[in-house]
Amino acid sequence: MDFEFATAGRILFGDGVVRQAAALAAGHGRQVLLVTGGGQERAAVILDGLQQAGVSTSTFAVRGEPTLETARQAAQAARESGCQVVVGFGGGSPLDTAKMVAVLLTNGGDPLDYAEIIGRGQTFTRPSAPMLAIPTTAGTGTEATRNAVLSSPEHRVKVSLRSPYLLPSVALVDPELTHTLPPAPTAHTGMDALTQLIEPYVSARANPMTDGICVEGMRRVARSLRRAWERGRDAEARRDMAMASLFGGIALANAGLGAVHGFAGPFGGMFPEAPHGAVCACLLAPVTETNIRAAAQRDPKGRPLSRYRDVARLLTGQAQAEPEDAVAWLRDLCRDLEIPPLRAYGLTESDLPGLLERAAAANSMRSNPISLTAEEMRRVVDLAA
Repeated sequence: MDFEFATAGRILFGDGVVRQAAALAAGHGRQVLLVTGGGQERAAVILDGLQQAGVSTSTFAVRGEPTLETARQAAQAARESGCQVVVGFGGGSPLDTAKMVAVLLTNGGDPLDYAEIIGRGQTFTRPSAPMLAIPTTAGTGTEATRNAVLSSPEHRVKVSLRSPYLLPSVALVDPELTHTLPPAPTAHTGMDALTQLIEPYVSARANPMTDGICVEGMRRVARSLRRAWERGRDAEARRDMAMASLFGGIALANAGLGAVHGFAGPFGGMFPEAPHGAVCACLLAPVTETNIRAAAQRDPKGRPLSRYRDVARLLTGQAQAEPEDAVAWLRDLCRDLEIPPLRAYGLTESDLPGLLERAAAANSMRSNPISLTAEEMRRVVDLAA
């Protein structure tokens, strides 16, 4: 078996590690661009530390899902400030933006130069500027991935830019930063983390290194997501979910994803107000069910069913669980976490041809454990809608 394994240059995990960010950033340069979400108040611990370290800091706020224009403006702000180090602090949106800023600082050009399908599809040829990724949610795992996702509203698509140079220099994963996350985003990001553990585990590109990471991550989500949703300051549950999110990022970066993300990416481009994690959540059980049915019909003794049997036993804690038990467990979890269906975001019958066409062409579909027919893909959407 041939495979490659890559992740962030350095990973620090634990309660309070965020307090090391300023010293780490100062070790890379004296001019920092801090990229945050819409509210910068929570980044005070970073700003105060940088000030005490004598580091000059500029800030850039990302409001909502990042677009190509967001990355363009952030990169310009970095250039104008003489930025030497980029720090991303927040959820997936500011972290993906920060990763793009770091790579554009050294490679130059415009984000569209590197976007596939709607852009020129050029590759990054130079290592990024030093970049620190500090997640405040537990779901995207982008602190450990080699991609950044940006939307293009005019094209109604999301584009995922991929390169080893998009891996952060340092990832600081501090579970304490997630304690105040409200229930809904806890559910959405937590389900994103679970999806990014299940899909790489059943992926056609799975490998022994990612397998172990996925197994441990699924165990943690199974025992802790409901607890984190019910009791936000449950420190043990939050640590489990932060670890699971990190593991999901590492896994997807090295084993790929599947049909859930094959649908979720195009759906997010068409309905940009839909939270990515919530979309993954309502697709996860339908995709799992459809993959299992397809595998039972076309490859009954093959690897996909065996993998889904493992997933069922990890999630349910039952040694005799079968693949279908995973579907029931996921449905129950989504019900308990109050996950809305796809139609809640405005999906109508007239949107289906475009969604199905874009999903069929999505890069993530290549790693799905079994190739789905057009009828099976339509069934996924019907079940999730």
